[in-house]
Amino acid sequence: MYKLVAIDLDGTLLNSYGEVSEENKRAIKQAIQKGSEIVLASGRMPSSVKNIAMELGADKYIISGNGTMVYDLQKEEVIYDTFMTKEKALEIIKICEENSIYYNVYTRNSVLAKSLNYNILFYNNENSNKPLEKRTNINIVEDICKYIKETQDLEILKMTICDSDQIIFSSIIRKLKLVSDIDVLDIEHMSRKRIKNGTTEVPIEYYYTEVSNKNANKWTAIQFLMEKLNIQKEEVMAIGDNANDKEMVENAGLGVAMGNSMLAANHIGDIVVKDNNSSGVAEAIDIYINQEE
Repeated sequence: MYKLVAIDLDGTLLNSYGEVSEENKRAIKQAIQKGSEIVLASGRMPSSVKNIAMELGADKYIISGNGTMVYDLQKEEVIYDTFMTKEKALEIIKICEENSIYYNVYTRNSVLAKSLNYNILFYNNENSNKPLEKRTNINIVEDICKYIKETQDLEILKMTICDSDQIIFSSIIRKLKLVSDIDVLDIEHMSRKRIKNGTTEVPIEYYYTEVSNKNANKWTAIQFLMEKLNIQKEEVMAIGDNANDKEMVENAGLGVAMGNSMLAANHIGDIVVKDNNSSGVAEAIDIYINQEE
């Protein structure tokens, strides 16, 4: 039996509207009843991951910031972290500012951004459908450099860098890869999400990358939990769709790639399931956990 199931959020558990399907909810709750530890592993900030986890009953641990932090939901405390230093964040921001490219900074408590655009626009739309206490905390800041320098005890999880122009974006990626002691995600495709505006749908499409400390990834965070919970690699299932899920899907006892994902296209993982709009997470959990005798 798979004792620990690590599940990515965007593009995996969540559909294109940022929702968890009823099928996914049912499968996860059934797996928890059978004794599996469900751990949401996301690039999002902790509060955003926590809200979804609590709704699902996956109320023990969450992984946020692409593995930068593990949070104990029962004790309400950080039990593992590898935060980015202010100096490193400012170095990356300087590159973005000099090249007029959009970026945001994920801290433990909020996402810092200069405007509502790209991923932040999507999160803001999600917020409009949630009660205040469950919203992603978006902090619009005119001078992010100044804010970072002046804020004491700022815990930086990661940075996201976005642009709609592939040539401009590729140029920034080359410059970021010259920065020491960071990992720059190689994401090959455009992010394509949708928001509802009345009876119409508005597409949000952009190229993006995520920057974190060197060797900060979801699998490293999972290994911390494996040791803590005395779980073996063969007892871990990992489900994901994107470059930030690559390590956990490659290394888990069972690696599950979402259909039509970057991982599936590159033959990464042991099996491929339906896409995030077709409850692929439920498919994997039902086959390998819920239907077990």
